[in-house]
Amino acid sequence: MTIADLESVLTAGTATAHLTPERWAAANRHVIRKALAEFSHERILTPELLTPEPTPEGAGGLSRTGAPCPAVPADPRDPAHYRVTSDDGAVEYRFTARRLELDHWSIADTSIRRIEAWAYPDMPTPGAEGGACPAGPGAELDALRFVTEFRDTLGIREEMLPVYLEEISSTLSSHAYKQWRGQPSAAELAAGVTGGADAAIDFQTIERSMTEGHPCFVANNGRLGFGIADYRAFAPEAGAPVQLEWIAVHRTQAVFTSAEGLTYRNHLDAELGTAAVGYFDAELGALGLDPADYFLMPVHPWQWDNKLAVTFAAELARQHIVHLGIGADSYQAQQSIRTFFNTASPEKCYVKTAMSVLNMGFMRGLSPQYMKATPAINDWLQKLILSDATLQQRGLKLIREVAAIGYHNGYYEAAAAKESPYRKMLSALWRESPLPLLADGQQLATMASLLHVDAAGKPMVSALIERSGLEPAEWLRRYFEAYLVPLVHCLYAYELAFMPHGENVILILENGVPVSAVMKDIAEEIVVMGDRLELPDEIARIKAEIPDEEKVLAIFTDVFDCIFRFLSALLEEDGQLSGEEFWRTAAAVLRTYQGKHPGLADQFARHELFADDFPLSCLNRLQLRNNQQMLDLTDPSGGLQMAGRLQNPLARFA
Repeated sequence: MTIADLESVLTAGTATAHLTPERWAAANRHVIRKALAEFSHERILTPELLTPEPTPEGAGGLSRTGAPCPAVPADPRDPAHYRVTSDDGAVEYRFTARRLELDHWSIADTSIRRIEAWAYPDMPTPGAEGGACPAGPGAELDALRFVTEFRDTLGIREEMLPVYLEEISSTLSSHAYKQWRGQPSAAELAAGVTGGADAAIDFQTIERSMTEGHPCFVANNGRLGFGIADYRAFAPEAGAPVQLEWIAVHRTQAVFTSAEGLTYRNHLDAELGTAAVGYFDAELGALGLDPADYFLMPVHPWQWDNKLAVTFAAELARQHIVHLGIGADSYQAQQSIRTFFNTASPEKCYVKTAMSVLNMGFMRGLSPQYMKATPAINDWLQKLILSDATLQQRGLKLIREVAAIGYHNGYYEAAAAKESPYRKMLSALWRESPLPLLADGQQLATMASLLHVDAAGKPMVSALIERSGLEPAEWLRRYFEAYLVPLVHCLYAYELAFMPHGENVILILENGVPVSAVMKDIAEEIVVMGDRLELPDEIARIKAEIPDEEKVLAIFTDVFDCIFRFLSALLEEDGQLSGEEFWRTAAAVLRTYQGKHPGLADQFARHELFADDFPLSCLNRLQLRNNQQMLDLTDPSGGLQMAGRLQNPLARFA
């Protein structure tokens, strides 16, 4: 369905049907709970522990248990009352929370109250002894107002604040939409991945059913540039079928590269089909153009309508770019928003496209300079993985980016800085489908699904464990073997790091149990941090100078803090297993791995995963500092934002 088709059926009323007072209130409570939790975790906010008085039933307590908070917590893991105070001291937010491993703030969303000082003239002032959580409902929660009330504390520059507010507003709207649309329950999703008849259908049902986005970022569904029709057509959670636009780009302006043994013509014949390629060639011939002078290239419909048809008008007028029409295959947008899975022919490649949409700290373009080396980087990494016995034993897999094309617009490249979004408006790549990797009885699920919680509060990870029939610790051990051990081995053996967040990893499951991990989004995300690997010149850009003490953050930050912190909390709160048992299981898996690799003992000491603590690297601080380009990708270490240190939950098992 095109945007024009969608606009014809969406009136102003139906397009915004999800924006009701009830859904908006729920979205605001959700986002404020996350803001309080993550800003406190990153030590932007410093909640003050209160000594609460008993509150009437329903006024406080943990959302999962309904139990009231004790007067003074015997342990930080016990529920307690806290408050934070606005910049001007006129407003307080009070809430009930437990502080779990890695200083994770588990906040009961039903406990959050916004209190204006004038409404409670006898309320103790901030910092006074004996302040109590009020029994009354407090003022309505409003995430946009929350950001402005703490703007100085959050450190948002004046010129950035409206943009961040727009991202928060979009995130709220998307949360309201997900409530309105409804999603399968965790049990239904788990049933699909343990016994579905069609692996591709199950896989994509899970993909579009994810509701949270990145677990750390508060403003994680910004997508600035989308209108409401665009959202309904292209947002991952909408799950709408998408047909890509196709253009021809002149070979003097574009570069096509592909994996070893794959030619341009063979690739296009496989992806488009010989009939479609012949049709597009005929279209060029009808214009008096020689098809041999052009590459065929897919583009996102939004990018064509909003950028290329206008911003690249000179290239179109000179026939350096020729618009050919819509491709026949139907695709579904993935969580990364600019990547599409071929639902018409699931064995075909994903297509990843450039989009000039601002989302979560970056304009989502693709660099034509990066595209040139993309297939070679993937070929190199594939050979490394296939040659490593430990990685093969753990079943680590890669879906390669097998072909890429980048268009060089001379005007913008002459005028814009190296990392400017204006230099990244027209590129595309093709990534292998994971379906051919499956054996009989296996299913696929985005690893983000392990952090998914359904509308009834049930974590999908719990549903998978229950359907597997395994004890939670055994299920967890198998997950660590499939996911954690390969990442740790790559660090120790090669000083190679992935960006292994939930959306970048696909799990292969048997009866709901992870048996191997599939890495994707390779060329833009991996980094070689040391001198243990000799890199060919053509892929040298993946090497970066990282201080030795920061290399282990590839595990501490990207895995422990950004994934396991949330996973362990979900499992504890849902009664599956305690945080203590979670980390004991991780420690045992790592000790077993280390015991089998005595030759890497010097690396174990150099990158000590059982250290007492490690630096707290903060993602929201990056976005709050610059929500349009959080990091210089050519210097991934230089722009990190640190805020003290976190106690390492593995240290007690050293």
